[in-house]
Amino acid sequence: MNLQDIPRVSSITKEDFIEYYFKPQKPVVIERFIEDWPAFTKWNLDYIKQLAGDKVVPLYDDRPVSHEDGFNEPHAKMKMAEYIDLLKKEPTKFRIFLWNALKEVPQLQKDYKFPNVGLRLLKGVPMLFFGGRDSYTFMHYDIDFANIFHIHFEGRKEIILFDQSQNQFLYKVPHSLITHEDINFSNPDFEKWPALKKATGYKTYLEHGEVLYMPEGYWHYMKYITPGFSMSLRALARNPLHFGKAAYNIFVMRYYDNLMRRIYGQKWIDGKNQKAIDKTNNNLI
Repeated sequence: MNLQDIPRVSSITKEDFIEYYFKPQKPVVIERFIEDWPAFTKWNLDYIKQLAGDKVVPLYDDRPVSHEDGFNEPHAKMKMAEYIDLLKKEPTKFRIFLWNALKEVPQLQKDYKFPNVGLRLLKGVPMLFFGGRDSYTFMHYDIDFANIFHIHFEGRKEIILFDQSQNQFLYKVPHSLITHEDINFSNPDFEKWPALKKATGYKTYLEHGEVLYMPEGYWHYMKYITPGFSMSLRALARNPLHFGKAAYNIFVMRYYDNLMRRIYGQKWIDGKNQKAIDKTNNNLI
């Protein structure tokens, strides 16, 4: 893989963000974007435990997708206090994703604000993501092709990105939003996944308080180097083609995929994974 460092700026104006990153759809890390938020000094795992310790949270890990799994169905549940204790005690594959801070812990709203970046950020879906040391997400892109501001808190996180032009090299699984689950993007086996050698993307590490802008439809792989959590703010896709693809994903693709899982079971999942390999490797011929 040819991975270049994601550009970094200390701060940025609305005009420069629109001109140099949003219009060309390029990622950027803004290092000092939220230092005026109360969250910058207050938000850590202990603070979340104090406010939300009694909340029962859904947990996900890196087990292979099964036909028995529903869409975004959690693999386990536990109280937030117990989960944070686990994060601090030992490595764990359990992660929390798409946890709505506005809905679950309204008090957290006092600690952040929606930045004026020239995009209309969705006010009702400030999502939180948590992970233990060495836990990671499969390489995927978001179903709604949103523009995303990913703000990291506590610890260190590895990020690898690709835009949609790299699909032919990524072993994309048909009728889904992920690449083949067996790929370790932190240390890929190029003999097993030869097309990855041609993929061109981006890489960075996020520290506490840093903000990553991910443009519409960008593939992203995220690995927690240390326990920590992040929040994402999002704006709808502006590109009409991306908006159309988002509508297809939400209203057609996911229902079709769930129907095929019910009809064909694990054969449907295994067949899609094999098609990802065959189609991608054929691009090398």
